[in-house]
Amino acid sequence: MAETQAPAGAPPIAPRRPVTLEAHGEVRVDEFFWLRDRDNPEVIAYLEAENAYTEARTVHQAALREAIFEEIRSHIQEDDESAPAPHGQWEYFVRTVAGGQYAQHLRRPRGGGPEELVLDENARAAGSEFFQTGDVEVSPDQRIVAWTAETTGGERYELRFHDIVARTDLPDIVPNCYYGLAWANDNRTMFYTRPDDAMRPYQVWRHELGGDHRDDVLVYEDPDDRYDVSLGRTRSGGWIVVLSVSRITTEAWVVPADDPHAPARCVEPRRDGIEYYLDHHLHPTAGDRFLITTNEGGAENFHLCAAPVVTPGREHWSVVVPHDPSARLARVECFRDHLLLYERADGLERLRVLTVDDGDIHEIEMADPVYSTWPGENLEYEASVIRYGYSSMVLPRSTYDYDVAARKSTLVKQQPVPNYDPTAYVSVREWATAEDGTRVPISIVHRRDIHLDGNAPLYHYAYGSYEATVEPVFRVFALPLLDRGFVVAISHPRGGGEMGRHWWIDGHLEHKINTFTDYNACTRHLQAHGYGSPARTVARGGSAGGLLMGAITNLAPELYAGTIPEVPFVDVISTMQDATIPLTANEWDEWGNPEIESQYRAMREYSPYDNLRAGVRYPRLLVTAGLNDPRVQYWEPAKYVAKLRAISPATDVLLKTEMGAGHSGPSGRYDAWRDEAFVQAWIVETVLDEH
Repeated sequence: MAETQAPAGAPPIAPRRPVTLEAHGEVRVDEFFWLRDRDNPEVIAYLEAENAYTEARTVHQAALREAIFEEIRSHIQEDDESAPAPHGQWEYFVRTVAGGQYAQHLRRPRGGGPEELVLDENARAAGSEFFQTGDVEVSPDQRIVAWTAETTGGERYELRFHDIVARTDLPDIVPNCYYGLAWANDNRTMFYTRPDDAMRPYQVWRHELGGDHRDDVLVYEDPDDRYDVSLGRTRSGGWIVVLSVSRITTEAWVVPADDPHAPARCVEPRRDGIEYYLDHHLHPTAGDRFLITTNEGGAENFHLCAAPVVTPGREHWSVVVPHDPSARLARVECFRDHLLLYERADGLERLRVLTVDDGDIHEIEMADPVYSTWPGENLEYEASVIRYGYSSMVLPRSTYDYDVAARKSTLVKQQPVPNYDPTAYVSVREWATAEDGTRVPISIVHRRDIHLDGNAPLYHYAYGSYEATVEPVFRVFALPLLDRGFVVAISHPRGGGEMGRHWWIDGHLEHKINTFTDYNACTRHLQAHGYGSPARTVARGGSAGGLLMGAITNLAPELYAGTIPEVPFVDVISTMQDATIPLTANEWDEWGNPEIESQYRAMREYSPYDNLRAGVRYPRLLVTAGLNDPRVQYWEPAKYVAKLRAISPATDVLLKTEMGAGHSGPSGRYDAWRDEAFVQAWIVETVLDEH
């Protein structure tokens, strides 16, 4: 591949091979369209040349990378285990061991006793460069564990079964599965999902233990490309729930867990813009009912309804928890005697408990001004104690048990963090003002002893899409930066879900530009208030957050010394125009359909690849990709870097492609730590000139 070979010390230069693309009267010329052809040896050679260039450009950082890796390692208790989760006569937990890349899943008799190995990921991963588990589900009688794994990063899993008691693998092997498993109550019937050629989970199948997978039965299929199919089993053990989900519409189908051969039954037919999420609640006085979290009836932030199992359609829905315009009801966890309401209000999460007998609702109190909380691993339907998780940017992840009757939380386990003093750090919440006057929250942590005079280096992270949030939790990976004097900030721009459903509505489709201008407003606020300066600010985001990085760099390159778009979704229009690309058609409700001119114009306004400007000197960039990534195709970051090199030769840009992994990078924990050390060494050199 002579055209892309570079002289020593010079970056690879990809050939320009123009392809003309036309839509709505506009002609776009894509000179690097050819990089989409992964079967072209020239493409692979180009990616390998970029990797070699990146390695040569960063080889001098080897000692710094090793130092940061050892710092990360010094803060992690390598031999550790999770808080045991009770389930009948057993309690289940996960253990990591020093030197092991992956986890062990174990159990012991409730209250203590000899351990039993449920699944050892390290043993299963032996001989594989990449290994990733998808689901691990124990049968209702707790004898058989079903588990899925894959070895490429492409997220097509193989389903296997292991007899925990007999310590033997069953012969059943089911290929080409996706996320989601659900056992029937007969302990021999397993439901699983399957993806299509575009990696859309679109089918649910039924497998009988001892049978050949080629004899498995199709239970449900959704032909609409806008919908993903997911699968679960209710905590009550009563139902298998199949959910078809687009970005704005859902439809649920149910199969009784006691009668797995019964046909799936639709709860309420889909209607555009109406979402509903289903759980089962069986109670001595409340009866046998489905609990439905929905935005039906104009409940933008969702309310909770109930319907009889025998007549679950919308005409029978009755409100249990009314809509609250100030709080987003994100989900409901069902127990026999109480419900756990997981909500978001004023940029923070909260947990409230509803007692079924009297309808009383009370909130579980939290300690910090900036924190994150979430429902924990609750395996038992009749439990009177609720497990939940809690963390702040200073406090390590903690597991609590909450006694509903006593209204008392008990700490079960806190993540051990060696060589860490939480009193040396402080976390605060700031609010930036966006261009249209909207207040945007920012979560911040830094050492107490740094001076906020603008001279500190600033690490600024965000995501800002899909109504998802980047929670203000403790992250061990932040410590090497914090201990070098960095301010670590997470901004929460529109497009996420921090401030309720409207926060997402105001940051997607034709309003997507708000995500990017919000983020830049947060950067300006941080710099104006002494948390950093343009010469010492590094921005980072992955996937849709990588799109954010590309957009903010185009809009305001002067605000940043460096940006890190990881597996970035940067070629927005071309990807959204090609429904054969994995996960495209069901993304139209998030980003827009380019066939609709108004939505095309909105994407055209911000698409990073299409808005790169010739002659502009952009900040330093470290761009990552995964050759087997099914979510953001490798060619998006590759094209982005190739175009940057062509039109802005003064920009310092590196591309690092994982040639044997996917969207999440290396699979083993030590490999992930080294990968993070690589990125942080680049960050440190960018703003501190430390080698």
